[in-house]
Amino acid sequence: MSHFKLFFLMVLLITSLEPETRFDIASIASAEGAQATPVASPQTGRSIRLNVPLIKQNPDLKYGCEVTSLAMVLQYAGVKVTKMDLYKKVAKDSDPLVKKNGDIISWGDPAVGFVGDMTGRRSGYAVFDQPIEDLVNHYLPERAVNLTNLSFSAVEKHVSDGFPVVVWTTGDYRLPDRWESWEHKGRTIKTPLDLHAVVLVGFDKNYVYLNDPLSGRKNVKVNKARFIKSWAALKNRAVSYR
Repeated sequence: MSHFKLFFLMVLLITSLEPETRFDIASIASAEGAQATPVASPQTGRSIRLNVPLIKQNPDLKYGCEVTSLAMVLQYAGVKVTKMDLYKKVAKDSDPLVKKNGDIISWGDPAVGFVGDMTGRRSGYAVFDQPIEDLVNHYLPERAVNLTNLSFSAVEKHVSDGFPVVVWTTGDYRLPDRWESWEHKGRTIKTPLDLHAVVLVGFDKNYVYLNDPLSGRKNVKVNKARFIKSWAALKNRAVSYR
């Protein structure tokens, strides 16, 4: 056999051993150096999963999903803080709950501060993005990022950059079906009662991955299209840091 034929056969053998598909995924790290766990996805070649610590809101904070979710995010950022620290620090709207014939007539504004009693000893509701953003800036001065009203692609980009995000959804990650309205200082607040906040820790083409403080489950896999609909119904609220 000639040297040329031998060389040609060796080239064919080496080429046949190479994989047909390759995924070049760089490691993603948070600003403090905590590692994400990127995994190749056959559909997109990209899957992001951040190793965010899981914290449960119960039994201490029956209605404390927002501050518990934020505690996960801040701990991932390297901040030594607990959900109870955030419970004490977060802004609160102390307007009392007024009901008539079982209907809520007036109450506080979640855009101002937490409404009601977070512990569950009395009725409690929620807090929206601005007070959570303020809380991030308290622990990470000038590093809060409010992604509210941006596209979900922008939120995904933030996660792929290495930063978990507190996002507002519902308890089952579906469109809300329990709406309520009440008066607050001359205006009407309309909002779903089954509101919930979780931490977006990862995504791939078809799914998002969540740390859920209520169920106490880490990396909950949820259909992305379904989740985005519930998130959009909650006015695209999302808060993180950089």
